[in-house]
Amino acid sequence: MIGISTPHGEGVAEMTFFGLFALQHRGQEAAGIAVSDGQRARLHKDEGLVATVFTPSVLAPLTGYHSIGHTRYSTTGSNAQRNIQPFLVETMHGPLAVAHNGNIVNATALRDELLTRGFGLTATSDTEVIALMLAAAGGRTWEERLERTLPAWKGAFSLVLLAQNQVIAVRDPWGFRPLSVGRLPHGGFAVASETCALSTLGCADIDEIKPGEIVTLQGAEVRRHQALTPAAQAARCTFEFVYFSRPDSVWDGHNVHHVRQRLGTELARE
Repeated sequence: MIGISTPHGEGVAEMTFFGLFALQHRGQEAAGIAVSDGQRARLHKDEGLVATVFTPSVLAPLTGYHSIGHTRYSTTGSNAQRNIQPFLVETMHGPLAVAHNGNIVNATALRDELLTRGFGLTATSDTEVIALMLAAAGGRTWEERLERTLPAWKGAFSLVLLAQNQVIAVRDPWGFRPLSVGRLPHGGFAVASETCALSTLGCADIDEIKPGEIVTLQGAEVRRHQALTPAAQAARCTFEFVYFSRPDSVWDGHNVHHVRQRLGTELARE
């Protein structure tokens, strides 16, 4: 999962592609990219690997200043075309695209509530539930709508949202899934599930997004706000160190490869 916002808008889709390519190991079923030029959002997503889904001719019309991308590994919802992310919906506040890494454990109850309120759903993914709840939330800004909706989501989630003129990232209070932010070399900022994608894009000042924190990227500006109080005891997914993450990524201040070496040492000792 990746999100990018630049003040100049040159090659934003290509940067998103390279970031997703660096994250290909996190999901190989499908891939998608949504881009906004400040007025209109465009989306392309399909089954297959990143390099197969996004050819130069597909990337060419994806022009804009802000983008998000996702590689799919099925959790909630089946491995079906309709569940490919990002999800893009039109709202009274403009377009909204959502990409999600995690698992909302009360998604079924939230989905039933949306259906009772008359919403029509097209997929079985908890990500669509998140998108529709945000679209219906009150508030002056997307940050306010997100902050009002966050307490309803129970479980693990790292999210990137694409609005008309910004990208917003947020993590659950337990910090279960990784998410980091960095400054792009030619202006703007990027967020990604792993630091390896930010390093691929040449980012500097890479920093982990805190549990419960909302980070807004808008061209040359970045805003950070602690929306939810972090859980008293963090619940980071151990499998990130065991399996999911690329060896050169850094999470919780630890290089993944070095952690795996230490795990092997401990295993041999036992």
